[in-house]
Amino acid sequence: MGDSSQIMKRLCCIVLAMILGFSAFAQKQVGAENVLDSLVLNYVASMQAESVETKEAECDFLISSVRDSVLFNRIAVTLFNYYRNAPVMGDEAVAIYLFDKWFVTGKTSFPGEFEGLDAEMFCNMNRNTLLGMDAPQIALRRPCGGKRTLPEKGRTTILWFYDTACSKCKLESRLLPGVLKENLDFPVTLCAVYAGQDRKAWREFRRTFKVDSPYVKVEHYWDPDFDSDYLRLYGVVATPKMYMVAPEGSIIGRRLELDALPQLLPTARRIHEVFTNTIP
Repeated sequence: MGDSSQIMKRLCCIVLAMILGFSAFAQKQVGAENVLDSLVLNYVASMQAESVETKEAECDFLISSVRDSVLFNRIAVTLFNYYRNAPVMGDEAVAIYLFDKWFVTGKTSFPGEFEGLDAEMFCNMNRNTLLGMDAPQIALRRPCGGKRTLPEKGRTTILWFYDTACSKCKLESRLLPGVLKENLDFPVTLCAVYAGQDRKAWREFRRTFKVDSPYVKVEHYWDPDFDSDYLRLYGVVATPKMYMVAPEGSIIGRRLELDALPQLLPTARRIHEVFTNTIP
């Protein structure tokens, strides 16, 4: 990682040189901000394969090396927005890191109050479910009326939050059973958590949603009164939303889409094997 880090530093210095040489021009030209954003985004895209820790360090280096206050703020905001919608699963952690270090401390700020509140809400809704963290425990109702705390340890769990009134959820509910059947070869519990409040619609969904796989155990839950606080703990501001939790309780997949799920399953299988081999 040492060689890689040096390469990133050299790339960062090149970008900084371009930005600093571009400073006077940036203050006079209407389209200059777009050029600046492009320089920063091209740089962060070049380090997608690096660790979260390396990305955090490189962002710090890039931000702190700029003395011009306008460019300083612009770069910090651009980096935050990029990692907020990061193309690599788990890189949302970089956005939260930047928010806590540079924005909460008052070293820089967002261009408007709304943007700042929106960024704060994003961080608060995602900081509990970063990769590697222990999955938040939530007590949800079962169809029979009793409650169970999820996720249960000892089995790989997929937490799938959906709503029967959500068009994307409807499509995902038709495709998810096939994806699991074709790609799973180890035991997984699919906890389907209904985010709506229509008991009749939930009952109809449970009747029709099936996964024809010996490796998948489907369990249905809901929380119509939101007593479990799952909306905040798992950042369910929209549906569908999917997480994968390892048997020991850590989050190994977040913000999962159906096309990304098969890519994660081999890793999940290896974690499952390690866990089951260590059970006394």
